[in-house]
Amino acid sequence: MIRTLPLLFALIPAPLAAATLELPAGAELRAEVVDPAGRYALPLAPWAAGSGVKARETTGQISRQAWRLGGTGLSSFQILSDLRAQLESDGFSILFECSTRECGGFDFRYGTEVLTEPAMHVNLGDFHFLSAENEANNLVSLLVSRSASAAFVQVIQVGDAAPITQPVTSTRAVPGTALPTAELSEIGPAMESVGRYILADLVFETGSAALGPGDFTSLTDLAAYLKADTSRRVALVGHTDATGSLSGNVSLSKRRAESVMARLISDFGVPAAQLEADGIGYLAPIATNQTEEGRATNRRVEAILVSTR
Repeated sequence: MIRTLPLLFALIPAPLAAATLELPAGAELRAEVVDPAGRYALPLAPWAAGSGVKARETTGQISRQAWRLGGTGLSSFQILSDLRAQLESDGFSILFECSTRECGGFDFRYGTEVLTEPAMHVNLGDFHFLSAENEANNLVSLLVSRSASAAFVQVIQVGDAAPITQPVTSTRAVPGTALPTAELSEIGPAMESVGRYILADLVFETGSAALGPGDFTSLTDLAAYLKADTSRRVALVGHTDATGSLSGNVSLSKRRAESVMARLISDFGVPAAQLEADGIGYLAPIATNQTEEGRATNRRVEAILVSTR
């Protein structure tokens, strides 16, 4: 459960019987639209050729919100899993849930309602959707996605909710407050709050430990973070899915972490003394290994802050 992590939380307030959800620290409300007498097509099934996305046409007060979660090392699957648990704890029943390909990919994303960019960003290769209802006939849908540097959560509620005006508690700096350059990226808050950061934009050659060519934003940010304070030390930890033997996966994951370390040293000038690399294969999954999407999520390299002030 995400709630067990040592985080502060930002609260999405809602009235009695509607959904009240907690997001990880750093959650920032990017857009909010409340329609006192609106319409919303609540998805109930994946996109299908010829019929599109099956949905329930709803009317009433519609609240739409888009949140950005900067500085989180959590995957979209982890974020949705915790929000689902919160809904179920509040008495909601899940009507429909899917992930990227199960939803219908591109066609599902463009066949359902999504708040506009840049407030709500949907990565077509990494998103999860859920719709739910409680006994009071309040409805909620969640769309969770993430880019290499941030996660995005769309919350649409249908019910008798009053307009949301309560300020949201956030761990972000007050606008206008200066921060060191490295801290302006997403990696600084992630390292300081949860101690780790998923280098989500890395691409490795198929079946190889060789890191692909290109300018990876996550490495640029990590290098800036480390060079801003040479007392910081990071362990690069490789992870795999559960395909194959443990020994083979441990070896591959370690070699991939070492490849990332070598790139940081050679291309970004990060001192070797600030880095170490290892791999643990499939021993620390963050998603199910029963689906292709889950296995893709588990194949990753994480930066773990190991310095202790």
